[in-house]
Amino acid sequence: MKNVLDIPVPATKQKPAKSFDVYRTRNDFPILKTLVRNHPLVYLDNAATAQKPLVVIDSERDFYMYTNSNVHRGVHYLSEQATLVYENARLKIKEFINALSACEVVFTRGATEAINLVAYSYGRKNIKEGDEIIVSAMEHHANIIPWQVLCDEKNAKLRVIPMNDSGELILEEYEKMLNDKTKFVSVVHVSNSLGTINPVEEIIKLAHKRNIPVLVDGSQSIPHMKIDVQKMDCDFFVFSGHKLFGPTGTGILYGKTEFLNNMPPYQTGGDMIRYVTFEKTIYNDIPNKFEAGTPNIAGNYALGIAIDYLNQLDFEKIAEHEHQLLEYTTSRLNEIKSLKLIGTATNKAAVVSFVLDNIHPHDIGTILDSEGIAIRTGHHCTQPVMDRFGIPATARASFAMYNSSEEVDRLVDGIHKVIKVLG
Repeated sequence: MKNVLDIPVPATKQKPAKSFDVYRTRNDFPILKTLVRNHPLVYLDNAATAQKPLVVIDSERDFYMYTNSNVHRGVHYLSEQATLVYENARLKIKEFINALSACEVVFTRGATEAINLVAYSYGRKNIKEGDEIIVSAMEHHANIIPWQVLCDEKNAKLRVIPMNDSGELILEEYEKMLNDKTKFVSVVHVSNSLGTINPVEEIIKLAHKRNIPVLVDGSQSIPHMKIDVQKMDCDFFVFSGHKLFGPTGTGILYGKTEFLNNMPPYQTGGDMIRYVTFEKTIYNDIPNKFEAGTPNIAGNYALGIAIDYLNQLDFEKIAEHEHQLLEYTTSRLNEIKSLKLIGTATNKAAVVSFVLDNIHPHDIGTILDSEGIAIRTGHHCTQPVMDRFGIPATARASFAMYNSSEEVDRLVDGIHKVIKVLG
């Protein structure tokens, strides 16, 4: 009988190698061959979701075709195989982020659920009236609202690290905020709307001097740089699988063992229990304590395959390629007099947000779409960032390892068309 363990892991039909070639890599992503309005697709919306290599797409289908069964509950062959590949995916993620133990890796539906899990479980147990929680001025709404809800419920206070005109956090102000009332810090690693790479290790060190736990939202960092949660020394780290070239509806909460052990369950039901009577329930060990019900088995298995795919590549070379794309894009866009970049931090990931004089970002996106160019327009779920810069929205081009300089040229040509039509 065939099962997913028999399916070859290599992500390309070519021999896997520890190297990076953008054109070879593009061949692994079938959607990049799509025509959009009779133009070859230029996909520059990677901060919203990344495309998937064929091996990831095939892996979900193969799971359902050959191994589909529920996990942790059966002694029959298919259940044992499903459990094996599901837990193997957890081990792959543990190694990928260098967690100390696989029990520190909790499967969620995405970074949003992971943050809500921490706010609900850790927050409701540990945050009291008068306490303070710190976030930054560039957070995604998913790292603002859960803490607002918690603060409203507990009569606690939400404080915000300010940023300068370049889109960089003002660490001196952050350090002043830390006090005996501060009980939690939750910050984004890389801004989805500005591209700023925040100095999270320094943020964590300053908090840890006062024994304040820190959550890092790594949704935008993990596709672009090697993450080492032990070196970073964060207490929690979250990310979404779909931005790491894996399926939607998958995500990870990393938490240090001592924190997860002391947190109550986020949801209750099957598989998160050890023993149930009508009088009392004994909860399972971590990470199962936080994984109630039937999980996204196929999706998490496929996320493990995405990790396999990335492990074949050289992250340093990918980072170098993306940095070159960022510099080239920035240089080309700075040539356009009516264009203003929003977010000019010294340390940036490959995300470029911009506005054009007297042209709404939605109109920019519509005309670029007519040329087959996919960008994101709007507030990018960071309305406080837009308010900080006094604008309603931006146009955002966000890059991944499979983007090329030729696509940057297509983007610039498209912007010139926008100016010609609407400017």
